[in-house]
Amino acid sequence: AHVSCLAEQAKILCAEAEENNLDAKVRFERFRRWDTCSLCEQDYHGVVECALGWACWKTYVGRPEANWARQCAMTVLGSGLHAAKRYEDALTVQEAELSTERRLGVSEYNLNLLVVQNNLSNTYAKMERHEEALKLRQEVYSGRLKLLGEEHSQTISAAHNYALSLKERSRHAETKALMRKTIPVARRVLGASHELTLRMRGVYAESLCKDPGVTLDDLREAVTTLEETERAARRVMGGAHPLTTANEKALQHARARLHAREALEAEKLAQDAFRTARAKVA
Repeated sequence: AHVSCLAEQAKILCAEAEENNLDAKVRFERFRRWDTCSLCEQDYHGVVECALGWACWKTYVGRPEANWARQCAMTVLGSGLHAAKRYEDALTVQEAELSTERRLGVSEYNLNLLVVQNNLSNTYAKMERHEEALKLRQEVYSGRLKLLGEEHSQTISAAHNYALSLKERSRHAETKALMRKTIPVARRVLGASHELTLRMRGVYAESLCKDPGVTLDDLREAVTTLEETERAARRVMGGAHPLTTANEKALQHARARLHAREALEAEKLAQDAFRTARAKVA
């Protein structure tokens, strides 16, 4: 499909919702056509997401600052720039969006504000401003847990992002504890093959590998987990999807660590056996 056709489709659907005074839930579902495929329900990514972000912003930029569609369009634009790896531009948009939300006087635990903070934290992470990302992600997770509960998809997403930042700061015990708590919820609510569930399992596996106290059993669990997530990602999203390629790299690293650890353990066993035999001879 042409990007211009996808944009026109989203524009028409949203206009119909407004003209017919449909409720907020329907308007939001229609607005998701700016960043989500209407057939497979997968999020657009890369340059396609960026192009649709610009198209969305141009469609609604002329509206008043407090208009819901204009606010959502700024979110879509920032996310699109982020997806295209234009992080400096994304940061400018997202910081302006956060400033707008605060100027409009939203409360601390407001869902729209949490979305803005979440997106900004993702850009901070990509720009290696990890402490700022960690602080925001902890706030977003706590806020969504309070407002939405642990089984809401937005809370699950916030838990994933928070775990990413914990892992980045080498806080592996906290990462594993959070993922062990949340992955079963994601499987139950979203499904075992959902992209977010697969991403969370990948974070858990990588944290297992990188923990300084990793055991041989931990490495085997990590490899098994990454093998399962890589197969599922390839089946559901295809071999070119960023999640699939990221899982492939993580799996290669985990296998290398496992093989090295198994070789070390085998060498230790051989040395122990040699010392035991020597002691018996003596």
